[in-house]
Amino acid sequence: MKSIVDHLNRPIQYTYPPQRIVSLCPAITETMFHIGLGDSIVGRTRFCKYPEEDDVKHVTNIGGTKDIKLERIKSLQPDLIIAEKEENTKEIVDTLAAHFPVFVFEIQTVNDAYRMIQDLGMITNHQTAADQLVQTIKAEFRSLPQTNGYRVAYMIWQDPYMVVGKETYIQSMLNNMGFVNPFTTLHSRYPIVTEQDLKSAALDYVFLATEPFPFRDQHLDAFRRILPNVTPIIVDGEMLWYGAKMLQAVQYFKKHLRTLND
Repeated sequence: MKSIVDHLNRPIQYTYPPQRIVSLCPAITETMFHIGLGDSIVGRTRFCKYPEEDDVKHVTNIGGTKDIKLERIKSLQPDLIIAEKEENTKEIVDTLAAHFPVFVFEIQTVNDAYRMIQDLGMITNHQTAADQLVQTIKAEFRSLPQTNGYRVAYMIWQDPYMVVGKETYIQSMLNNMGFVNPFTTLHSRYPIVTEQDLKSAALDYVFLATEPFPFRDQHLDAFRRILPNVTPIIVDGEMLWYGAKMLQAVQYFKKHLRTLND
């Protein structure tokens, strides 16, 4: 048995190295496959769709990130469950922790993402692969496109409008690229905003994320009407996942944001 504390300072005792892992966070599931843990993952959520090869499809679906199927998880007899504070509720963590060791990550910044990868390697005896992934991401991130302090709203929902605010991984990514998010001054991490709030924010761009609300090209005209002097851009929300997906993020933003400083 090994004794550790997770990112919420919760004490965990589990069999080391774990051989039967259930992951409740899609980005972490993908990251575990990337560092060589595919054979140890016995359960994942229905939103865990990467890597796209048959690997993840063959792992037992244990429900959603916020609506798990407890009996299905029990049947898998995991020796470690991986959760993330924002993705999974406290109720879910407490319920599972009554039966199995649950390690909870908390990821609100790019540095938190690096810590997650390294700690994931540490708790699963895959430290070398995890460290290599972090170093590769850091090298890629040195070439992230840099903007000239443009003001941007990152939209995640419609009816009501919701944007990314403070203390979020997405905000940390925007900050790393030199964007200014005027909604980080609001109390909520994902504040509800009105059309007037958007008009008053002196925005240069509105990023319409493809998840969790599926903004698509047909939504662009509505924002052009609301904000005639602001450029709306569809942004692939998956490129704002932490973990292994960060490897793809740099090339994506290089391609899609290269004209912003012209």
